[in-house]
Amino acid sequence: MKKIVVLLISAILLLSLTGCGKYFSSYSALGFVHSNTSDSAYMSFYSFSGRMVFRLKSSGEGDLKYTAKLESGNVAVYYDYNGTKQELFSISDGEEFDSHGGYVESGTVYIIVETDGACRGGDFRFSFNK
Repeated sequence: MKKIVVLLISAILLLSLTGCGKYFSSYSALGFVHSNTSDSAYMSFYSFSGRMVFRLKSSGEGDLKYTAKLESGNVAVYYDYNGTKQELFSISDGEEFDSHGGYVESGTVYIIVETDGACRGGDFRFSFNK
């Protein structure tokens, strides 16, 4: 009886420790530096493959300001505000952007950076443009 109770409690604790976020990060990287505050995020890497998710909190209406640079590879960047995942931009070999887009109001905004293979020499920065 004790074993069943211990197993049940262990299973409940394990489930409570798992994340409850809508999106999750999964990647392989070298020379990877990233930061995420409530109103901005960035990632810089030598080599990156996979998905990185940032969670921002908007305090009012506006759009997203972003800069992006990529030496090689292909990356698509999405944002999710109000439960709808939409493409913000895509970037490939040698491109560089400094722009804005993606209208948001007050609330949680997810920024999802996804590669379609190995990428090199990337720098991505996001913030709110109000």
